[in-house]
Amino acid sequence: MIRVELVRAWPRRHESLWLDLADGTTVAQALQASGWDAGDVAVFGERANGERVLADGDRIEILRPLIADPKDARRRRAQRKVP
Repeated sequence: MIRVELVRAWPRRHESLWLDLADGTTVAQALQASGWDAGDVAVFGERANGERVLADGDRIEILRPLIADPKDARRRRAQRKVP
């Protein structure tokens, strides 16, 4: 048996769920067991696909879509600083 944590977050709040699963469980199987919907996920901040086999103590993070492209946001901030 392994124990993994699932985490999802929104502005100013988050939710965490611990699951006890069988050895050899994949990310997709863990998500199915949790009942949570997810698009992109990461394990300890590293993007992962549904086929990744989990280890005891892993943290699966459900990633939210970006609101703005980080490159565009940096460009806009830089343009505001130029006199």
